Amino acid sequence: MNSLNNKVILPGSTIGIIGGGQLGRMMALSAKASGFRIAVLDPVEGGPCSEVAEIEIVGNYDDKYALKQLADVSDVITFEFENINSEALDWLQQHAYVPQGTELLRISQDRIQEKERINASGAKTAPYFPISELSELYDRIEALGLPCVLKTARGGYDGKGQLVIRNRDDIAKADALIKQGTCVLEAWVPFTMEISVIVVRKVNGETSCFPVAENVHVNNILHQTIVPARIPETVAKAAIEKAMLIADAVDLVGIMAVEMFVKEDGEVIINELAPRPHNTGHFSIEACKTSQFEQHIRAICNWPLGNTDLYQPAVMVNILGQHMGKLMETIPSLQDWKVHLYGKKDAKNNRKMGHVNILKGTSEEALSDAKASGIWEEGNGGSDR
Repeated sequence: MNSLNNKVILPGSTIGIIGGGQLGRMMALSAKASGFRIAVLDPVEGGPCSEVAEIEIVGNYDDKYALKQLADVSDVITFEFENINSEALDWLQQHAYVPQGTELLRISQDRIQEKERINASGAKTAPYFPISELSELYDRIEALGLPCVLKTARGGYDGKGQLVIRNRDDIAKADALIKQGTCVLEAWVPFTMEISVIVVRKVNGETSCFPVAENVHVNNILHQTIVPARIPETVAKAAIEKAMLIADAVDLVGIMAVEMFVKEDGEVIINELAPRPHNTGHFSIEACKTSQFEQHIRAICNWPLGNTDLYQPAVMVNILGQHMGKLMETIPSLQDWKVHLYGKKDAKNNRKMGHVNILKGTSEEALSDAKASGIWEEGNGGSDR
């Protein structure tokens, strides 16, 4: 990629996006604001990104004919999520400009490789062991202690593909996961908070980070992101330093979310990586001078990175299918709320339909506003936290 350090993609060019969901849509909207054209490849016609793209290509992500179509119309290609066949992307690199490459994508698709690379960078994950047979669990659990967490090495999101083992009776439940393929057994991290750092890096090594975000999950789905995170400055500084260490270690180009745990003593433990725009970075659309989506476009097009300073405290809250009715009722009375809906047709239970960014003088005011709206009240798939 060093030979491409000086390649600049200018307005009027076409950015190809693999993946037609909401992340692609918001990426596309940001790119179009700077004068780019958008081509999108997705297996499903008429998805959220397709609604705002000039060119729609319907095909599977490993369909070389569809990928070649995307390559033919695109000056640069990126992706909106990490579950893309890396071999197909390897092939695509021979036919198009894909500045992010495939190595980080490959690493992030395998939790074992991911943890190896994180620890090699100088950051730290929870202790772990690869697991390929049910019989291995007994000795490994003895070493890590209870509770611990078993996860499939590949796939899984929003709590899927994992099992919390709280006692030895739970071990039998692990067989179904192990039959899916190699797993990773992780020590339980007694954290006080989940945080994330969005880091962006160019081919030449120029790097920037967004403010540290505090994240609250409900039923294993992100519910709220609070910025700035309510942590000491020393912890925030350590989190950003670790994100930048990892970005350099994996030769990041473009955007990556680094999800972390904060322990009671302030130690930061890395949970996982996502080399794409991330739900926990949506606050940046209104709350920062440069959004995560614009910053990613700047990085892959080799423009100077933007300023990521926070304008004011913000709380991002996800809108799931079960929240849509109450949101629509409430919109006429909302002040200082930025509503983002993704254009999905069916409001299914727990399906991410959109998000809101609530900007106030303090994060506590924003949290209070969200609670008072009643959109996420208990029993409606939400939380009063």
